[in-house]
Amino acid sequence: MTQPSLLHDGFLLLGFAMVFVLVFRRLGLGATLGYLVAGAVVGPQVLGLVGQADQKMGLAELGITLLLFLVGLELNPSRLWRMKRDILGLGLLQVTLCGLALAGMIWLSTGFSATAALALGLPLALSSTAQVLPMLQASGRMRTPFGERTFAILLFQDLSIIPLITIIATMSRNPADAGGPPGWKLALMTVLAVAGLILAGRYLIRPLFRLIGNLGEREMFIVAALFTVMAAAAVMEALGLSTALGAFVAGVMLADSPYRHELEADVEPFRSILLGLFFLTVGMVLNLHAIAERPLFVMAMACALVLVKTLVIFLIGLAFRMSWRGALALGLLLSQGGEFGFVLFTQAQNAFLIKPDAASLFGAIVTVSMATTPFLMALTKPLRREAAKVQGEREGPQDADHATAIVVGYGRFGQTVAQMLLASEISVTLIDKDIEMIDIAGSFGAKVYFGDGTRLDLLRQAGADDAALILFCLDGEQLDVPHIEAVAQAFPKAALYVRAYDRRALIRLKRSPARRVVRELLESAVKMARFALEDLGVSIDAINHAEDMYRARDRERLKIQIESGNIRAAHDQIITEPTAS
Repeated sequence: MTQPSLLHDGFLLLGFAMVFVLVFRRLGLGATLGYLVAGAVVGPQVLGLVGQADQKMGLAELGITLLLFLVGLELNPSRLWRMKRDILGLGLLQVTLCGLALAGMIWLSTGFSATAALALGLPLALSSTAQVLPMLQASGRMRTPFGERTFAILLFQDLSIIPLITIIATMSRNPADAGGPPGWKLALMTVLAVAGLILAGRYLIRPLFRLIGNLGEREMFIVAALFTVMAAAAVMEALGLSTALGAFVAGVMLADSPYRHELEADVEPFRSILLGLFFLTVGMVLNLHAIAERPLFVMAMACALVLVKTLVIFLIGLAFRMSWRGALALGLLLSQGGEFGFVLFTQAQNAFLIKPDAASLFGAIVTVSMATTPFLMALTKPLRREAAKVQGEREGPQDADHATAIVVGYGRFGQTVAQMLLASEISVTLIDKDIEMIDIAGSFGAKVYFGDGTRLDLLRQAGADDAALILFCLDGEQLDVPHIEAVAQAFPKAALYVRAYDRRALIRLKRSPARRVVRELLESAVKMARFALEDLGVSIDAINHAEDMYRARDRERLKIQIESGNIRAAHDQIITEPTAS
């Protein structure tokens, strides 16, 4: 009887989620709201098609765990150091000041105690990462100074989950919590557990991933990634500490490993599904009757939440020498409540700080506030328009005419490719995310659009659906085979051409669906060798013979390396001594 019930519930939850998320995406309201509304509709208080939301919440909370693991993976030490001022300055001030201001507002305007107001106000200071980041990416602003500052604040908000959970646990009125260890002991246990996880990551987990990488077992990366998250969370749970902290530490200890990108790609599908299930179950457990009894309270508090956060973040932005337009844009973009609010409301409820009805009411307030953000950003666009220039943004490819070819990367390599195409009367859309390069190109009359051209949504804005050619002229190792496969699948009409940074990149990308993968230095190196031989008086025939011999050996060596997956294969094909004709 259990199996049909699980299939029945899964079918209905996924079906309703798919419909509502598609509709809400279409309306520009985001997937999170779609999941919440779908859960409310399919749950026991509306249609009553699916029940036992409390049981499903245990599985759904794995989505939050995986989300924190991915947040940890983003914490590359060099990136953190570069953003330290915004993270520790803007982020800390935003969470602290917004949290205290909202707690004060709740305490003064309601009958809640000071501890209950604090347990509600601090979570409301957090914004929706799941809503804000897609909005930044869709507008092509993720890599701008404005986008970097927004990301820094969101990153600090994600990091603050752990101390906020600790604060709520410290204020707990639950007798079960009262029997726990004292605060100093809990802090010491947390530090020791984190240190133990870091050591385990360095001496156990990293060697494990190295072994899996050497064996070439791709599917084992998924198993190992999920094992790492679950093991870290389980250790923390066994010690009576936060499972979210365990998952976060697991991500941090792998952030600077060579497997970070593969781990992100492997875990992301599980994170998306389970996080969607989390929002579905939150929608199911919302007390709609309590909300229906006090609709004016919900609407008034949602408006107050948006106004207070906008004002506080606006003032913080001005203090950090942002223009008033940029500070206003930042305040409006982060004015909503966030998905972690639902997690912290549950923690506060379990700690007997708030009643279940209050958790439902403030969950609804977060939901309403999230619905306001797209409309506020659209309504205030004329007022904020000048902020684009102040914050260093440039025109995105959504404004470009659809061209035959899209060239991603307008550095020294991309410039030559683009000019050859233009000389052949082929229309070209140029994309780069280096603002300085865009401005220099503009001074020479070239129109380069700003954006991360590796993203599918931005390529679609640039007209990739109708393009005949997409040419990735990027330096470094910014592309991998799964990403190129995704581009080929999304834009089947376009032939893909990829610049390979070196021989290793060429071997790695050769199995991708790209029409051609071009090693960037090969032809120029061959040409320089030809010039040198000519100056030495070597005959043209002998030079052609030398080039043909090198190319034949290089092709044979490359073929063997690709088949074996070993960069050291066929080393006997390398010409290391003078060769007789």
